[in-house]
Amino acid sequence: MGKIKLYDTTLRDGMQAEGVSFSLEDKLSIAGRLDELGLDYIEGGFAASNPKEMEFFQQAAKLGLKTAKIVAFGNTRRADSDVSDDLSLTSILACKTAAATLVGKAWDMHVTDVLGCSLDENKAICAESIEYIKKHGIETIFDAEHFYDGYKNNPEYAMRVLAAAAKAGADVLVLCDTNGGMMPGQVYEITRIVCEKFSPLTVGIHTHNDSDCATANTLAAVRAGARHVQGTVNGLGERCGNANLCTVIPNLAFKMGIDVLSPEKIKTLTEVSRFIFEIGNLMPVMNMPYVGESAFAHKAGLHVDALRKNKRTYEHIDPAVIGNERRFLISELSGKSNVLAELEKAKITEDRKLAQMILKRVQELESEGYQFEAANASFDLLVRRIMGTFKPSFELVKYYVTVERRTTGEMVNEATVKLKIGDRVQHVVGEGDGPVNALDAALRKALENIYPAIKDVQLIDYKVRVVNARAGTAARVRVIIESRDKTDIWGTVGVSENIIEASWLALTDSVDYKLQKDAK
Repeated sequence: MGKIKLYDTTLRDGMQAEGVSFSLEDKLSIAGRLDELGLDYIEGGFAASNPKEMEFFQQAAKLGLKTAKIVAFGNTRRADSDVSDDLSLTSILACKTAAATLVGKAWDMHVTDVLGCSLDENKAICAESIEYIKKHGIETIFDAEHFYDGYKNNPEYAMRVLAAAAKAGADVLVLCDTNGGMMPGQVYEITRIVCEKFSPLTVGIHTHNDSDCATANTLAAVRAGARHVQGTVNGLGERCGNANLCTVIPNLAFKMGIDVLSPEKIKTLTEVSRFIFEIGNLMPVMNMPYVGESAFAHKAGLHVDALRKNKRTYEHIDPAVIGNERRFLISELSGKSNVLAELEKAKITEDRKLAQMILKRVQELESEGYQFEAANASFDLLVRRIMGTFKPSFELVKYYVTVERRTTGEMVNEATVKLKIGDRVQHVVGEGDGPVNALDAALRKALENIYPAIKDVQLIDYKVRVVNARAGTAARVRVIIESRDKTDIWGTVGVSENIIEASWLALTDSVDYKLQKDAK
């Protein structure tokens, strides 16, 4: 197979996803990271849509990208305008990019019902727009919008649009499943016909995920001869999203044996996926194939026992090749194998008696409402306590929390914490937006002078779950806290009928884990 060109549209199609918005600085940061990944094209945005998009192209030209071409995106000319004064086309030229993508209609229904012009007029619109951009020395990619639906409805006309684009000088003909309703078999057959008809011109694929087939359809198109693949990181996109490059790339590389990126670049895909989620202030998709935190997470005791004997038993690839890692989940469903596997990761000599003690304690705590799947740090501390290697960094003398609502509606939250640290006693007051925030502030104030590393710890997620809902307001709650420092992310858990106490337990586990980790 020939070289596959990878085209990312996270900064344009991805931004059309509900709840996604990137600032100019975000877009520039993402573009730099995608270039490091080794992609061929980065679609920067719809040039004519707003001033921020135009400024992106101006700033992106200064990034000094090493592998990727920045691409300006726009429509073919309007039916009532000339190419030389069409806003979309002139905006593309103003971007001064080496490549441009023009989207044109390939479905006759869209031509008559949306554009309101004749089929021949639409063909001329596409051809004239491509010729105009090509005349300025710009690599021109033609996105045939709704191509597969158009081909099903009127195959002769859909092919005539492609022929007009090819004759006008388009460098790539991209077939779009814009509504996302095609099946892999349909995409394969139609793409094969197009590739045979227009060889040796490069044919591309752009799919949406409305039938959950975007990745499968992309791979089917590649099998049929497509050599240009469009998608977004994490599958971000309008409605149900686009083809997910974090899945498409490893499938091409590991399942189809196609040279798309070097092994070193593919190892960074998990990091890139999480970087985009973080920049977009989005919750990561835990069970996303390959790069999700749960992609190589094992819970059933029988599975873990088999994995300890042969990793291929329940993993289709080594997680390390994608930059991910294997995780063994500890719960009431676990067996000794899960605990032994965790001890192995911590480089603790296999000890079945110790594993049985840990498992027994886990089962006792889970019957009280604890859960360790998302609380790896609390489990680590639990093991240390059972082994007798845990050295507390501080001792609680008392804490006191007040919540005051004044007649003005103002809320005042204060927490007083008294800790013993060695021979010293710290007695401090903290304020916050809520009682837990105030408690966190007081805890930090008490510890930071003695343990400066605490300043690096950031709380990035806080979740509360009711354990026994039937008890009403007296129900026990489970608090899960996710924390991070400059190098790691960890989770801790606390359970109590008192939400403040549950939060305190999770907070202090987070701090203890940080200090134990640094000491180790």
